[in-house]
Amino acid sequence: MNDLTDHDAIVLAGGAARRLGGADKPALSVGGRPLLDRVLAACPDAATTVVVGPARPTARAVVHALEDPPGGGPLAALDAGLRHTTAPTVLVLSADLPFLTAATVRSLLAATRTADDAGPGESSAPRDGAMLQDASGRDQPLVAAYRAEPLRRELTRLRAAHGSLAGLPLRALLAELVLERVPDAPSTASFDCDTWEDISAARARIREHGNVLDEWITAVKAELGIELDVDTAALLDLARDAAHGVTRPAAPLTTFLIGYAAGRQDRDVKELADRAAALAHRWASEAEGASEAGGAQGAEAKPAE
Repeated sequence: MNDLTDHDAIVLAGGAARRLGGADKPALSVGGRPLLDRVLAACPDAATTVVVGPARPTARAVVHALEDPPGGGPLAALDAGLRHTTAPTVLVLSADLPFLTAATVRSLLAATRTADDAGPGESSAPRDGAMLQDASGRDQPLVAAYRAEPLRRELTRLRAAHGSLAGLPLRALLAELVLERVPDAPSTASFDCDTWEDISAARARIREHGNVLDEWITAVKAELGIELDVDTAALLDLARDAAHGVTRPAAPLTTFLIGYAAGRQDRDVKELADRAAALAHRWASEAEGASEAGGAQGAEAKPAE
């Protein structure tokens, strides 16, 4: 069985961003991180990651490439990126996807499996790749995984037919490829930022109650360059226990010590948080016991009236 999780990634980060007034869109910040870094974080397992467009600082190492001619459009950029890849499967992503996740990337990669890889009950139709499809039914060819061989074949065909890939639309490439559609029912992973209104909407969504804590933790880990798994619920429970059972400043200091111990000792955060929480409960119990004992002694010592 071919392992199509052996893949490279191409992130298209060029374009004039005319609807953003020419701003450097991949460098714009959403949730405290550049859009480009957010996309790169969603494909951490790629053997080679190629960013096509002007060179920019990135949170992890990438190969930089530039389409010929510069500004030649998505097919010219894709061709430039492919020249630096060797894996049998290639992720193709735009650099303006603030909510793309590693889970979506894995779904796309899984859907590229060929007939020979299909298991019992799975479709045996051959596929040249898989792309996301948003809730409105619109295909997202720049949130996709393609088998490299047919992708190169079609680019060669188009170059021969038109003399150049510059200026050709993506639909010219897709016409001859057999692609699986992976639904994005909430249209979250496929949400892209073409306008300032899109940027504002993405920044607002980051700060929604259900998202803000996870987004913040992810941003902090990225900023600090750590990959430590964080059990947010366990740490919040621990912080509450430390604040109530010991003293309020104990909450942030205790959670800091948990993270430090987990990182230094390569231990599970949940296990350490449970131990510290048990300690906080013992601390609180002793305090309650001392208070009750003190109250009882006070009652005994009180003279009868």
